[in-house]
Amino acid sequence: MTQNFQSTDTYIASQELSVAVNASIALQRPLLIKGEPGTGKTMLAYEIAKSLNKSLLTWHVKSTTSAQQGLYEYDAVSRLRDSQLGDIRISDIANYIKKGKLWEAFESPEQVVLLIDEIDKADIEFPNDLLLELDKMEFYVYETQKTIKAIHRPIIIITSNNEKELPDAFLRRCFFHYITFPDPATMQDIVKVHFPTLEEDMIDHALKVFYNLRDVKGLKKKPSTSELVDWIKLLQVGKMNFADLEKIDLLSNQPPYVGSLLKNEQDYTILERMRRFGRY
Repeated sequence: MTQNFQSTDTYIASQELSVAVNASIALQRPLLIKGEPGTGKTMLAYEIAKSLNKSLLTWHVKSTTSAQQGLYEYDAVSRLRDSQLGDIRISDIANYIKKGKLWEAFESPEQVVLLIDEIDKADIEFPNDLLLELDKMEFYVYETQKTIKAIHRPIIIITSNNEKELPDAFLRRCFFHYITFPDPATMQDIVKVHFPTLEEDMIDHALKVFYNLRDVKGLKKKPSTSELVDWIKLLQVGKMNFADLEKIDLLSNQPPYVGSLLKNEQDYTILERMRRFGRY
C-alpha cells in the first residue's frame, strides 16, 4: 500500500515538506529535518505516525547519549550483584540487557515511525556510530552472540537544531529538508488549527505584531510558531481584542504578555532602546 503524508487536522505541512517526507519513505532513507526552534520539527514525527496510522517510538538525544544506548545496554553491575546473592537469573545473560529504541523498532511486528530527536546534541561521533545500523538495519549483540535484524524498516525522522555540523558520511545516507519559517498566509492556517473560533481581525492583528517583532534587527532569539500560539492563548485569557493590538507599534509600547514571545534579557534591551530612541 502506498504511504502518503499530507497536512493533518492538527499540523500544517507545506507542499515541499510533504514531498520530502514521502520521498524519504519511498527511498527508505532517514529524513533529516532542520529548521528554527519552534517550527514543528519534533511534532512532525508524531503527525506522520498519526497520519499513516503507525506506532511512534521516540529517542530524545542528550549531550550524554551514546549510539550504543539506541541499540542496547548491558547491566554488568546488576549481574555481578545478583551472582553474589545467588539469583537464578544470572544463568541467562539476556536478563541484563536493556533494549534500546532501535532494537524496539527493529523487532516490531509492524512498521513504526522512529524519531531520533535533536541528534546534534550528542558527541560528534554519535551519527557515525549509527551508520552501519541505519544502512543494514541490523546489529550484533556480543553478549548473546545474536544478530538483531529489522523485521520492517522503520520510517526514521531525525531532527537537528544545527548546534553542530553533522558528518558528511551520515548526511549522504539521509534525505534532507529544511523547514523554512512560515509566511503570514501559512501561519494564519496554523493559527486557525489551534484556534478555530478566533476572529479573523484578531488573527490579522496578532500576526502583524508577531512579524513586526520578528523583523526587529539584532534579536538573539526571534519568537517562533510555538511562542505565537502561547501568546495568542494568553491574549484570550486576558480578554484582549484586535483594537488593543492595533495600538501596538513597538516604538511606543510593547506587546502584552511579551514574556511569551521574547526569552532573554538582550532582546528586552533591544525593545527598550527602540522605545527610547524612537526607531528600529
